[in-house]
Amino acid sequence: MGQILNVGGGVILLVAASQFPEYTQQYVQRLGGAVDELRLVAADFDKSAQNVGLTRYEALESMTGNAFQKARQNDMRRTFARLDGLQADLAVLNGAGPFERLSHVSRFSDQGIAARAWQDFRPAVPLTIDGFLFAMGGFFAGFGLLRGLGLLMRRRKRPLTEVTP
Repeated sequence: MGQILNVGGGVILLVAASQFPEYTQQYVQRLGGAVDELRLVAADFDKSAQNVGLTRYEALESMTGNAFQKARQNDMRRTFARLDGLQADLAVLNGAGPFERLSHVSRFSDQGIAARAWQDFRPAVPLTIDGFLFAMGGFFAGFGLLRGLGLLMRRRKRPLTEVTP
C-alpha cells in the first residue's frame, strides 16, 4: 500500500511540475504586455510634464492643492514604482530558460499578472525536454516526499525498546 501512495504522490507532482515551463512562459508574455502598457502611461505623463517645462519629478511634486491631486500623485508614484519593478523582472526572465526561471521564482510575484495567467492557463502534456525534465523532477520529489513521510510515521509507531545494562 505504501508503494502505491509513493508512486501516486510522484505522479501528482510529475503532472504539476511538468506544467511549470508553460505557465512561466505565459506569465512572462503577460508581464511583457503589462510593461508595455505601463510604459505608455509613463510616457504620456512625461510628455504632459515636458509640455509645461517640468520633469517627471517636478510634475509629481506639483500635484498638490486638493485631495484629488494628492491622490493622483500617489497613484502615479505607485505606477512608476510598479513599472520599475516589472521592468526589472522582465529583464531577468525574458531571456531565461525554464531552469533559470525556477531559480528566479520570486520574480513571478505580481498578483494581478499571476492571476490572469493562471485564469487562462490550460494544462497540457509537455512535449519538450524541459517539460520532461520538470516532470521527472516532480515525480522523484513527490515519490521521495511521501516515502520519507511514510518512514517517519513508521518510526513514530515503533515502541521504544528498553536498553538493559
